[in-house]
Amino acid sequence: MDDFQRRAERGFANLPVAEPLKHNALRALVRWLAEDGLAPYRAQLRWLIDTERWSLLLDSFYRVLPFGTGGRRGPVGIGPNRFNPWTLASSVQGHVAYLREEGHPGASLSVVIACDVRVFQDLRGLYNPELSNPLLGMTSRDFARVAAGVYAAHGIAVYMLPEDAETYLSTPELSYAIRALGASAGLNISASHNHPDDNGGKFYNAQGAQDVPPDDETMANKVADLTRVEALDFAAVKASGLLSSVPPRVHEAYVALNVAQSLQPATRRARVVFTPLHGTADSTVGAVLRQAGFEVEMVAEQAAPDGTFPAVPFRAPNPEVPQAMAAGITLAEKSNADVVLACDPDADRIGACSRTSDGAYRFLTGNEIAVLVTHYKLEQLQRLGRLPARPLVIKTEVTTELLRPITAHFGGTLIGDLLVGIKYHANVLRQIEKQQRYGAVAATLDDFVIAVEESHGILVTPELRDKDAAGAALLLAELAACQRQQGRVLLDYLDDIYRRYGYFANLGVSMVMSGAEGASRMQHIQAALRHSPPAQIAGWEVTRAVDHWDESGVYGPLLSDTDRAARNVLVYQLANGARVIIRPSGTEPKNKLYLEVSAPPLGVEAGDDDLARSKAATDALAQRLADDFTRQMLATIGVDLPPYALRISALVPLDRRLDFVERFVLGFEERALACAQGQGPPEAVSHWIDDQLASYGKDARDLVSDALAAYLHAERQQAAEMTDAQALRRLQCLDVMETIFFGPQSGEPHAT
Repeated sequence: MDDFQRRAERGFANLPVAEPLKHNALRALVRWLAEDGLAPYRAQLRWLIDTERWSLLLDSFYRVLPFGTGGRRGPVGIGPNRFNPWTLASSVQGHVAYLREEGHPGASLSVVIACDVRVFQDLRGLYNPELSNPLLGMTSRDFARVAAGVYAAHGIAVYMLPEDAETYLSTPELSYAIRALGASAGLNISASHNHPDDNGGKFYNAQGAQDVPPDDETMANKVADLTRVEALDFAAVKASGLLSSVPPRVHEAYVALNVAQSLQPATRRARVVFTPLHGTADSTVGAVLRQAGFEVEMVAEQAAPDGTFPAVPFRAPNPEVPQAMAAGITLAEKSNADVVLACDPDADRIGACSRTSDGAYRFLTGNEIAVLVTHYKLEQLQRLGRLPARPLVIKTEVTTELLRPITAHFGGTLIGDLLVGIKYHANVLRQIEKQQRYGAVAATLDDFVIAVEESHGILVTPELRDKDAAGAALLLAELAACQRQQGRVLLDYLDDIYRRYGYFANLGVSMVMSGAEGASRMQHIQAALRHSPPAQIAGWEVTRAVDHWDESGVYGPLLSDTDRAARNVLVYQLANGARVIIRPSGTEPKNKLYLEVSAPPLGVEAGDDDLARSKAATDALAQRLADDFTRQMLATIGVDLPPYALRISALVPLDRRLDFVERFVLGFEERALACAQGQGPPEAVSHWIDDQLASYGKDARDLVSDALAAYLHAERQQAAEMTDAQALRRLQCLDVMETIFFGPQSGEPHAT
């Protein structure tokens, strides 16, 4: 045992994770330190050991990066639990074996490879910038070439965009291209909306969809059984005759397919602001909207493809994050646009903001977008006489149940209990295509209307088998134009739906738990809640607890370990009709909570004030349920966050939330009090704030601003109960904290 191995073994010993994980990490680390093929990483690994980065090393080596709901995705970095040429090449080698042995023995195979705009720049600052790092500057296109080398080495033909292409092949366009070219499979190098330092590989089958259990585990097992990887360099790939360019006709047909989803072609007078958030979507969403005849204003500072996402708040190019829409809203305010649209980097998720009646803009959640486009499409198909006799709507279990009465109103069938991931929607379409039914539901593809998920995913045509922001964008822009003709906005249409079917408050809560320690915490949370479900949530009795690992339940026997992971879902029904769902994310290191509370329909004649009161009461109850369940969940791992800390952005990991509570607020108070007493300039305290919050992420003040405002508000209330002298000193300190953090004349802008 050499010195590096002994030191790593001692360093891992003190980490709060299971012994088998430490053993796995040490064994893999020793291999990476010894093998000649991994020598380029050796200097960085030795530096990590010298500087005792034990948590990072353990998390990087304790397992092979797993398959999740979106394929294999994670931070780019060194080790088997990171995305790098080794983990990608081994994945592709496994994919080759899977294709050869599972239904294609001896066949002539082809694969379409796409990529997004990502480039690894180590923005998290995990590695030594003074040492050689072969990953630094590596783009998604570079990874795509690595993958092409493995496929070509095994005689599999590869379709890619030309080397000099200035555009990209997005996720939905890849799904279409596989089907259009008759390819055997596909691969997209993308980490969707993750942090810029992440990347991944999403593998697709010949239907243009990702495999569902147990097929996905069959492929994963092929990867696990590998002993070596065979690959060509990209020059050899080009010389092999196996590389072809994706023909332009594929893109043209994809755009035309989406434009053909129009339901009111004459309605094009909406003003649309659009941002691809530095990703690939201008060639999909932008192209579809322009070809359909909409006037589209691009957000200039976010238009250029850039995998570091420099002009996006928090570097989070995710249309689920309201702040990602800020630049679009600013532009919309200048042009009085009807709708703001945005996409994640691989163009499969759609984000939207609607103009309000008073000219402001409001962010639309994924559930609201799903409701809008579903109702609009059903309504217009009915108006046009094109509504199928048995219209079919598909959603995941965690997507709003408001879609159930909507679908029923139009005489349709809702398949509404799917696990998370658009691959399960695609599987429904595949089963219908093959058998004219899915479970007890008899249907054909002609019955299909729409498939939706709460995470901003929409699929409007069975010609694709992955979610597509372009089709959803067209319907949203068209609906906005229709409302504009009537002197209304999208939110008016949504309120009409609430009046008719009832208001449904949907709230999503995420808790990031990074590293191997975080993974252990998430496993402990699920195990604890599975063993001892909560009796009450915010005072409401839990009347039913459903565990999707129960093989007598709706999903039947567990099919594989990947099925077991996808079904790690707990559902709680409450006496008031609300439901709470918790699951670990399959693509990011966090667990996710979904809460839904509904109110009864008020009727189409109900006034604005009555609807507003119903919304407010329902939203408040949803927030109480979310806060209480979050605290119960954290209590299972011995964490007690005060109420104000629950207002920290979901982008901030749990360890940083604890840092905010246990260290930052106390340190800030000490410095603010000294400043109030004339013992230091405010500027010095402001610099201290930025230094202390730097590890929280880009735009760190914004990440914690709501939490600090809630803290100040609560402390002011407590100060009112003190003696006059105590209250004055306390209020002076709080005022200084507010002014330094938010600026003069802040007026407690985020107070809760």
